[in-house]
Amino acid sequence: SVNISILIVAVVIFLLVIHHNFLSLSDFLRRELSDPSPLGLQPIDFIPAAPQRLTDESNDKEISVVIAASDERLGGVIAAMNSIYQHTRSNVVFHIVTLNDTVDHLRMWLRSPPLKNMRYRILDFDPRVLEGKVQVDPQKADTFKPLTFARFYLPSLVPHAEKVIYVDDDVIVQGDIVELYNTPLKPGHAAAFSDDCDSTSSKVAVRGAGSQYNYIGFLDYQKETIRKLAMKANTCSFNPGVFVANLTEWKLQNITKQLEKWMALNVVEELYSKTLAGSITTPPLLIVFYKQHSSIDPMWNVRHLGSSAGKRYSPQFVKAAKLLHWNGHFKPWGRTASYAEVWEKWYVPDPAGKFNLIRRHPEAYEAK
Repeated sequence: SVNISILIVAVVIFLLVIHHNFLSLSDFLRRELSDPSPLGLQPIDFIPAAPQRLTDESNDKEISVVIAASDERLGGVIAAMNSIYQHTRSNVVFHIVTLNDTVDHLRMWLRSPPLKNMRYRILDFDPRVLEGKVQVDPQKADTFKPLTFARFYLPSLVPHAEKVIYVDDDVIVQGDIVELYNTPLKPGHAAAFSDDCDSTSSKVAVRGAGSQYNYIGFLDYQKETIRKLAMKANTCSFNPGVFVANLTEWKLQNITKQLEKWMALNVVEELYSKTLAGSITTPPLLIVFYKQHSSIDPMWNVRHLGSSAGKRYSPQFVKAAKLLHWNGHFKPWGRTASYAEVWEKWYVPDPAGKFNLIRRHPEAYEAK
């Protein structure tokens, strides 16, 4: 009887040990299967599908970017597009607005290896749309650039898009363009610009240009038509070289017709300020969007790089900027320019050999 009791106790202990080991093994297996680490044994079915689906939708969503391309500045267009393309995985489609005599040159350039996979549409701009809206001095007819007004006609250029980005040809993008595209616009606002007073690149004096940052620098407040608008002369201006447009609002508010109205009035009444000679695209935008626009992140339009040949920003700041803008006379493809080496990283040599670029840094032309 004692032996039987000892045997029963031994069997119970043995079973308890087995049970304990089984529980330990089960716990171990559960930990392995639920391990969130990428190196764990988590079954693929347990991975949430939402993040991947959202990523795919983000990549599939078409990001429309509009840029004007004149033949004498085509190298700038190519560098700007290349910098945008190389910094994003999003589905960017470029809408390149140009004139007929530039199309063949542009198509040849876009067949270059670093650019051949870009998605783009080439749009012909008809300068006749500007008749009666822009006064051209016959002695300076060659300085008139009709493509600078392409930004006024965005719904016609990209009719099926709800939202677009417009960029000038003298920019380099160092961030993911989808961030700019996702700029929130307030209800009722058709566009978002970078305000000069809020910009990280504001307060840059332009010699002889008067007030570069206020409405009085662009509009003639001695004219009754301007005074009747009751726009404060010290209102902060904005830069129209980079902006995001909500085309649904643009069409609802008939923004294009509003801009054309002020263009035509200027031909008759000369409403624009003379202090910023040559600035004929900014004034009508300032009027139409007076206190009716949203703001983009200042780092998405770090400008005035072309205001002088000197360097005004630290290398660290230039590197951190999401978008660099060489507005001003000193373009990065010219002989004298600031931060030309940054621009040249994204320049692709002209296969036709037409674009006149002073090659200061040959090592910068490696395919990116």
